[in-house]
Amino acid sequence: MAHSDHTRQTETDRTRRRRLRREVPSTVGLLADEQDFTAMRRYDTFTFDDHATYLRQIEALLRSLTAQGVHTTVALFDPDEYAEFCAAGGHDPDSTASRSRFTATIPATGAAVAYTGQPLDTLVPLLINTAVRKATWEYVTALLADLGDCADCGQDIGRAAFDQASRLLFALLEAAGPGTHHLVCSIPAADEQLLAALQADHTGDTSAAVDPEEGAEFVSVLAAGIALERPGGVVLRTTTPGTPDRLHGWRLLHGHLVPLTEAEVFSAYCTDADTGEPLSPESGVEYRAGHDLGIGPTDTHH
Repeated sequence: MAHSDHTRQTETDRTRRRRLRREVPSTVGLLADEQDFTAMRRYDTFTFDDHATYLRQIEALLRSLTAQGVHTTVALFDPDEYAEFCAAGGHDPDSTASRSRFTATIPATGAAVAYTGQPLDTLVPLLINTAVRKATWEYVTALLADLGDCADCGQDIGRAAFDQASRLLFALLEAAGPGTHHLVCSIPAADEQLLAALQADHTGDTSAAVDPEEGAEFVSVLAAGIALERPGGVVLRTTTPGTPDRLHGWRLLHGHLVPLTEAEVFSAYCTDADTGEPLSPESGVEYRAGHDLGIGPTDTHH
């Protein structure tokens, strides 16, 4: 009888631990590309031989955790950052415990997304896009903060550019009218091309609904172009049911978005940016001039 009671208690404890396990989130570090995977192969405790097999095992692990009811976050594992982490903390880099310790820190500072059952060919681009967005956000916020005050008027240059960019975004969405709008802002910077994308849904009854994080990123990139006086631009694609998509474009000039003509919009969309060769027009799409936003140029600060 005592043995039976002990057995039941053991089974009860296991059940409770399984239930608790479902309440403990997991983070899985992912080596997204072949180059990062190869860099980790220098460690003896990293036992995978090829990237394809590694990715299949990662996907099987994610599915297993989900089947157990465990909330899982997938984090982009960067071998260089891992090496720096180990050097700074005195951890042995050739250790599974060190990799686990580093992986647990990534969501707080690096790129991570929730796993909801997506296939890896969907998850990996999403994770990389998250990393690019995060790096862009950190770059432009630091850039705007470092510009300081205008020597002539004392105005905070970054704040003034951000305010102007906010006004321009509001004017863009108001001029676009009802529909689902996809905007892309492109600004050439010293080391890279800064890009920000934004989707907004406008029913016509209220102001366009914008994700706050996407909105802040878009405004910050546009503000960087305004503050640095870069020759960037904005393109807008509007989708409404039962009608062709409409494409509009603007160039950034002295803190103002100057509308492109219909011919300029057509040329921008139908020319290969790398080769300059013409591309076929997209079917079911209308190329239109940019709207006049009613916001004039601003004073520039240096």
